[in-house]
Amino acid sequence: MTTAAAPQPPAATSPGPAPGPLDRLEQAVLAVLLAAMTLMSFVQVVARYGFNYSFTWALELTTWLFAGAIFLGISYGIRVGAHIGVDTFVKSLGPRAGRAVAVVAAIACLAYTAIVFVGAWRYVAKMHDIGILAQDLPVEQWVPRLVLPIGFAFAFVRFAQVLWRLLRHEEARLVGDEAEDVLRQGLAAEPPPPDRPPT
Repeated sequence: MTTAAAPQPPAATSPGPAPGPLDRLEQAVLAVLLAAMTLMSFVQVVARYGFNYSFTWALELTTWLFAGAIFLGISYGIRVGAHIGVDTFVKSLGPRAGRAVAVVAAIACLAYTAIVFVGAWRYVAKMHDIGILAQDLPVEQWVPRLVLPIGFAFAFVRFAQVLWRLLRHEEARLVGDEAEDVLRQGLAAEPPPPDRPPT
């Protein structure tokens, strides 16, 4: 007698290595920022509609937390391959040509983040020299704006990691593939077909 084995869905692959200390720190900071922003918004709503009281500094603080999540989220999106991009042309190329285009794109991204980092650093330094206070909080405006150079420094590191993996011919990508992700999730959620009876 022979038994036909049921087909199995393809195993999910990861776009990069397992999370390291820097990755876990990045995730923890993002989680704290999002949680603090949500909690601050909730407290402000309860105070305003429940006690007819409003924290004048709540909006400014929430804006800072949101900005921090955005600029630190750039590097997180690079690491997990979540940024949206059009890669139809690259997919039409062969493996070697596609990898070469990806290397050029990674170098261009590195140059862009380096330029923006320098500009952001100069901007924060200028704000530090001026010493202007925030509108509602007793904090100088250069302090929350530090997230600009920090965020792009993290992004530079992430692009450098992608470039390094590409040069070593490892699996890496700069943008996400929504169709592939949806297909992978659908295959993972689909129950395996029942085994055929032996013949």
